Amino acid sequence: MAFHGKVALVTGGGSGMGRAMALRHAQQGAKVAILDLNETALADTAALSPKLKAYRCDVTDEEQVIDTVARIEAELGPIDRGVHAAGIMPGDTILNMSSQKITQVMKVNYFGTVHVTKALLPRLLERKHGDLICFGSITGYAFSTSFSAYCASKAAVNAYMEILIHEHQKSGLRILLVAPPAVDTPLINQALETGPAAIRMVKEKKRMASVDSILDAIETAIEKGQTIVLPGEAKPTYLLRRLSPKLLWKISDKVNKVS
Repeated sequence: MAFHGKVALVTGGGSGMGRAMALRHAQQGAKVAILDLNETALADTAALSPKLKAYRCDVTDEEQVIDTVARIEAELGPIDRGVHAAGIMPGDTILNMSSQKITQVMKVNYFGTVHVTKALLPRLLERKHGDLICFGSITGYAFSTSFSAYCASKAAVNAYMEILIHEHQKSGLRILLVAPPAVDTPLINQALETGPAAIRMVKEKKRMASVDSILDAIETAIEKGQTIVLPGEAKPTYLLRRLSPKLLWKISDKVNKVS
């Protein structure tokens, strides 16, 4: 494993990629603080290893994030790696999704990223050591109908992280933006009913990326000093978006049965 520290913080640790990241760190002997808003999920995850310690935290609340990070360092020690995996993934058309819901998606996915990075970055910079890994998405580069709120939030995350990485490229920190395709986690279920038909298709045809493949790609990328990783089908999708956005929209509309 490419993690060389003793203490890790993982948001969204109650389920999905967050839980998987936390467990892998714990299996390697690290002390892991898992953050989530769902206390039941937190407790279930924490019960899987004595190395995991649960902290209820709402990433949309900046003060709560700052206080939680301070508490973790007081109780577990200096944080060597921060992994921000918390997020929500509702799907629907712009017309049908309420403005309040769209705003909530941005609060959780984008502003959650802002709050977590702002809480962790000064501490890591002061020590001139550590890792910061944040989950964007390929949907932040390649868009889809019935997915506007999620795509917009992840486009914001991708842009924010690329700039953060560039601003701190000589800091000594290892900072990584992860932009995966659809991954086989419970998060995907949020978009099944009213999200893009493509989401249902990849799930039914079992074409979603496995959790382990994403974890392996992250560790390989950060060990090699990469700053952005596009695992699995994300890379060809990204290239198609760059080279022929009209063709990508045509393919997307066909899959999503948009006339």
